[in-house]
Amino acid sequence: MTFNPDWFDKVPKVELHLHLEGAIPRPALWELMQKYGGDASVPDLQALDEKFTYADFPEFIQAWIWKNQFLREYEDFTFFSEAFAQELVSQNILYAETFFSPVRFTEVGMEAGLLFEAVRRGLDRVPDVEVALISDLTRDYGPDQAKVTLAEVNEAKGSGIIGIGLGGSEHNFAAELFTEVYAQARDIGFHVTAHAGEAAGPESVWGAIQHLQAERIGHGVRSGEDEALLDHLAESKIPLEMCPHSNVCTQVVESIEQHPVKEYFDHGIMLTVNTDDPGMFGNTLSSEYRLIHERLGFSQDEVRQVILNGVNATWLPEDRKAAMVTEFTSDEAWAG
Repeated sequence: MTFNPDWFDKVPKVELHLHLEGAIPRPALWELMQKYGGDASVPDLQALDEKFTYADFPEFIQAWIWKNQFLREYEDFTFFSEAFAQELVSQNILYAETFFSPVRFTEVGMEAGLLFEAVRRGLDRVPDVEVALISDLTRDYGPDQAKVTLAEVNEAKGSGIIGIGLGGSEHNFAAELFTEVYAQARDIGFHVTAHAGEAAGPESVWGAIQHLQAERIGHGVRSGEDEALLDHLAESKIPLEMCPHSNVCTQVVESIEQHPVKEYFDHGIMLTVNTDDPGMFGNTLSSEYRLIHERLGFSQDEVRQVILNGVNATWLPEDRKAAMVTEFTSDEAWAG
């Protein structure tokens, strides 16, 4: 059986691995650019599309930093957060757990608490999607700054912050450096995830599991370099937050046909599929599901299972998860 062409858009979904600042819809980013005088090297939206094409992961990071210069006032965060939430609704994403990295803006004089409040104001303007926040401690600033950020985030958790993550230059900052701050976060009551196995190999995933006690692994795409790790992930049911199109865009994987997401699924690993930075990669969650079906051989039932994996991998209470599974499976679009 084949999907109806619009099934991917209509089916209810959740998303667990996307970065708020990397998910700014391009028209909204363009508006912010014009607010601050634009960039002569990016004269129109087509040029912006070209700007967001990357030869490798470091080039992607440079584009990320370039984009941040157009986020200067708290109102900017409210503005793009509202646009972001509207984009989720357009794809029938009903719930999301979303990264936000305050340290990249506190270093230029903004306050973490006010940043989260500004983001929450924008999200709350779109009641048709629920968005919980995960504060990315960002490896590049080191473990001492991570402790400062954690303290600030703890003060701001009334803005709907439920967990912490660890993005940034994984290949330069090992998980072990952040063991203490992750223990502090768990003691406070935050959930914990960590990017691992993207820009570094399986040893990074082991580090996130053993030293950080990560409840989920962001990406984990290179886990297959260690068969024992694949077995451990399958047995432990630690969810992987996989982002196939992102991995191709940053050249972590050479082509979508070489992406191991189907191999990992068949190995019994509990994986989810996500967009990572859709504003910078030009993808949607709908297109990710279409991609794994059309190019990687996921059947209709397997796509449904990945969607439900997303629900079950959320940090919602168990009764909320069960209710959401019922809501999804009874939706008129679910049968395809």
